[in-house]
Amino acid sequence: MAISVVMPRLSDTMEEGKILRWLKKEGDRVEGGDIIAEVQTDKADIEMEAFGSGILRKIVVGAGQSAPVGQLIGVIAEEGEDLSALLTPVAGMAAVGPTSIESGASASVARTLEVAAPGRIKASPLAKRLARAQGIDLSMIKGSGPGGRVIRRDLAAVPPSAAAIGQPAPPIAERAVAMAPTAPSAEFEDRELSPMRRAIAKRVAHSTATVPHFYLTVEVAMEKAAELREAMQAQAPDLKVTFTDIIIRAVVMALARYPAMNASFMDDRIRIYSQINLGIAVALEAGLINPVLRDCAKKSVMQIARESKNLVERARALKLRPEEYTGATFTVSNLGMYEIEEFTAIINPPEAAILAIGRIQSTPVVVDGAVQIGQRMRMTLSCDHRAVDGAMGAIFLQEVKRLLEHPFHLILQPE
Repeated sequence: MAISVVMPRLSDTMEEGKILRWLKKEGDRVEGGDIIAEVQTDKADIEMEAFGSGILRKIVVGAGQSAPVGQLIGVIAEEGEDLSALLTPVAGMAAVGPTSIESGASASVARTLEVAAPGRIKASPLAKRLARAQGIDLSMIKGSGPGGRVIRRDLAAVPPSAAAIGQPAPPIAERAVAMAPTAPSAEFEDRELSPMRRAIAKRVAHSTATVPHFYLTVEVAMEKAAELREAMQAQAPDLKVTFTDIIIRAVVMALARYPAMNASFMDDRIRIYSQINLGIAVALEAGLINPVLRDCAKKSVMQIARESKNLVERARALKLRPEEYTGATFTVSNLGMYEIEEFTAIINPPEAAILAIGRIQSTPVVVDGAVQIGQRMRMTLSCDHRAVDGAMGAIFLQEVKRLLEHPFHLILQPE
């Protein structure tokens, strides 16, 4: 029986994936569990397994191409099996033509030039202008925008030789626009959004538009935390213990004491999580990802240091598994290493809060009526006001501050 290979949903925010490379080629034998392709998602580069055995008969979406979640990207079947039912739009797969994908312009045309449904053509104003200028029939293009809307990037996949199929020659003025040099402008460079950046743009816009944020900031004396870090580093010289690790331990202990902060707003109720899964914001060249330390209430500072180091390294290599970057109940974002004194972070729904950490800096402070140099750090808590009130946020932040200023409590064995 023929098996449809579809673009899998590999993260909770994933809407499309990009085929980085096929590890099997058409005609290769595939067994269930074999890694057949590498897929770039909005979070990581992930190996995709085959869920059945047979021959990779068709590669429908080639390397370097993107497809929405659920769309057919290949077919596994035995030799001689009829694939027509899987490779036609009538079978229910969105916009997949009955063709094998080869390199070159003909494959691009096969994927891109498909007859649209009768009725009004949905396209962005920019796509319409570019189509007129280039002599492209928009009814022949599959749109990748919302609701199948044709957008600018859809036109870029149409080779010049195919642009005029079914379309009369444009007027002279429009032909002049089409023949204009395509070299990048000296004034700017447009860069296509990566899947990660596209997901971030959508998620933060949704958060700022729908989540009522409020912010609380405190200043923390970090002298004793610095002493603790030095002592732990001497105890385990092969393991780098960071201030972030110590702060995470303080946050986890505060969440355990005030579980109302370990929560999500759920429209008609507030969900309080029994397990603390802490997200760590990690900056990548392509954007931001939050690897998750799971069940943190049971982890010591040393355990947190080891696990976070491993997660961050694999996050930067885009090698995280889906379960390692989903399911956070609270997030810590530290920009202190970039010499940022303080900042406000955007909440990552459905979490109810995120803690933004600034740098530790030497500053004059008054201690017992005398001015001396102290080590101070600012923390800003962003809260979803639907789930958390100001007083609760303030009490929680006070507890994190207390634990960092009296860090003996941080090294007690977790229960």
